[in-house]
Amino acid sequence: MLVLVVLTQKGGSGKTTLAGHIAVQAELSGAGPVAVLDADPQESLAEWANERTADNPVVAQTSLWQLDGDVQRMRDLGMKLLVIDTPPGITPIIRSTIAVSDLVLIPVKPSPHDLRAAGKTVGVVGGMGKPLVFVVNCASPWARITSDTVIALSQHGVVAPVIVHQRADFASSMIDGRTVMEIARKSPSADEIALLWVYLNTRLNTHFHSTDLTPLESRAGHHQSALLPIE
Repeated sequence: MLVLVVLTQKGGSGKTTLAGHIAVQAELSGAGPVAVLDADPQESLAEWANERTADNPVVAQTSLWQLDGDVQRMRDLGMKLLVIDTPPGITPIIRSTIAVSDLVLIPVKPSPHDLRAAGKTVGVVGGMGKPLVFVVNCASPWARITSDTVIALSQHGVVAPVIVHQRADFASSMIDGRTVMEIARKSPSADEIALLWVYLNTRLNTHFHSTDLTPLESRAGHHQSALLPIE
């Protein structure tokens, strides 16, 4: 079973919406069965799952004390992919989820505050020797700060080649337990999620077969204070 952890220190990055969309896209792409562990006390993904009519992915709420047992339970159930959504901040459960991950996905909204927060997240993940990937999320189309964010992040780690843009359909689809892929398969939002999953799937399987970090990833743990705000 492959484990993808989605985390960021700062709230408002679209982390939970992204985690749910990745899990559904993985199922739609034939990478299932997929499970999601909602480790955020706000229980946003668990509430989303309660509204969902589809049988997959499997979604369960977890906590620091249940995490190891829940991960093993998903493995015993034959899950091929486990996506773990985490609360904002660097907490004990954040470190525990990083420890069981095969890949850490860090969504970064194009803003100076989010870049500062990303630096601390990189330091923790890199210090634990885990591979990471940034994804620029909630981006404004054609805004210069979006491309500047990609450039800034690329100096400190691997950046996904797919930018996920801010669109109303992401939020509206989650209201009744769906995703953008399930309400409008031909939409730009759905295309972005599909392309992002193709990339993440490749990274997950690459890291599953190798414990070596790429040069950029191995540098990530040494630059936790170097992600400066964009001017």
